[in-house]
Amino acid sequence: MALPFGVRQKPALVEMPAQTMAVVRSVGDPNLVGAQVFPALFGCVFTLKFKVLRPRGIEFKVGPPRARWPLPLETPRDEWVGLWGIPVPDDIGIDELPQTVPDVAVGLETWEYGTMAHILHIGPYADEVPTVARLREFIAAGGYEIARGHEEEYLSRPEAKQMRTIIRYPVRPLPA
Repeated sequence: MALPFGVRQKPALVEMPAQTMAVVRSVGDPNLVGAQVFPALFGCVFTLKFKVLRPRGIEFKVGPPRARWPLPLETPRDEWVGLWGIPVPDDIGIDELPQTVPDVAVGLETWEYGTMAHILHIGPYADEVPTVARLREFIAAGGYEIARGHEEEYLSRPEAKQMRTIIRYPVRPLPA
């Protein structure tokens, strides 16, 4: 599988365009709330693909899910705020998003990107700390600072033998 935006296990900077996302918001430990989020998010996006857009002749590839963690990673896990998303075509309207899981709303947002620092983490989520530290060191050494929260893109399922996760931060040059 080709990795998006040329990501590797070595930190790098990349320019990414804004993307329209189907999004579910959550509060709590990601290991627990993910069980509610993923059925709603994937149910919405696959229903959108096959029952709403395909009959109109519109095709799109469902990409891997992403999550944004706007609070500091030191926040207790049961207080984490998660923004879970999957890219969808730009011309989708909120009224076209099928709500497939009761009590778990899927919304529509534009996620801004721009200059991003990213790295590929291979292994369990619990072992990401050294990878995140390497990425943060790369950002600082390059004369940048983190502009906002942590984002992850999940390239494999949680039960995969070799889990692969892209870790990224939006960055901006340090003030002169």
